[in-house]
Amino acid sequence: MTYDVMIIGGGPAGSAAAVYAARKKLKTLLLTESFGGQSIVSDDIQNWIGEQHISGFDLAKKLEEHVRAFPDMVEIKMPEKAKRISKINCSAGGTCDFEIETESGDKFIGKTVILAAGARRRRLGIPGEAQMEGKGVAFCSTCDAPLFSEKKVAVVGGGNAGLEAVVDLFPYASEVTILEYGDALKADPVTQEEVKKNSKLKEIIFNAETLEVIGDKFVSGIKYKNTKTGEEKTLLVDGIFVEIGSVPNSEMIKDLVSLDKYGQVVIDSKHASTSQPGIFAAGDITDDPYKQNNISVGDAVKATLAAYAYLLKRQKE
Repeated sequence: MTYDVMIIGGGPAGSAAAVYAARKKLKTLLLTESFGGQSIVSDDIQNWIGEQHISGFDLAKKLEEHVRAFPDMVEIKMPEKAKRISKINCSAGGTCDFEIETESGDKFIGKTVILAAGARRRRLGIPGEAQMEGKGVAFCSTCDAPLFSEKKVAVVGGGNAGLEAVVDLFPYASEVTILEYGDALKADPVTQEEVKKNSKLKEIIFNAETLEVIGDKFVSGIKYKNTKTGEEKTLLVDGIFVEIGSVPNSEMIKDLVSLDKYGQVVIDSKHASTSQPGIFAAGDITDDPYKQNNISVGDAVKATLAAYAYLLKRQKE
């Protein structure tokens, strides 16, 4: 079978693309490891339009239900992860089909592809981090915050993800220290205010370059350097939450479309198109500077409408 559109990812972007593709009566394949994307770990999402408060779990459930409302048009393969995308059946005029090979060895063919594979949590890449993962080093505050009851915890990262982790930790940890590489917090002002007024916030350490996670069987501290003075210090803590952004899941497409220096898929924002005709992208995998669920959904709708227009043009040719 040759699909009209193949979508990689089941987060807000991938789900929106699937719904719009179904409404355009396109034979659609959705490949995803799970629904919800990175937001599934969020306990309280407050900026999803139409919902004052919704958990990541509930959002994922609603996304999946919406996509599954079109069983005749959308075929879902889950859990499934794309490994490689190739051009095949190229015509003299340069129009190609695409083949997706998955980690399980299956292969699927389609006329267009919408990349909505999102991103994954970035690691510090310092000594001790990998060895202490699950032994005091954590990457999901909503998952692991309760494990740090009455513990001293450090959160690395002063963006929205970092401060949301701090908020998650406040009901459990005895004290929380923030380590920020820059000289100012980057999180939304509202979140900053919420964090700064809590008595459990011990300190915000700016210009902090993390050097090493210290510990034997469990984390006992983190070593950092002041980037302005060069002075090295050790912060004694029982746990470390790493919240320093994400890495785009673009490995499967790196030889087919243009990527920026961060590995993000470069798109034309007007049509969500990539450098390869027939391949479109939306969400955290792209070079769109604003990594927000609502923006991902809008860009995915744009990508699907552009894919539909591409298919109509291809049919005429």
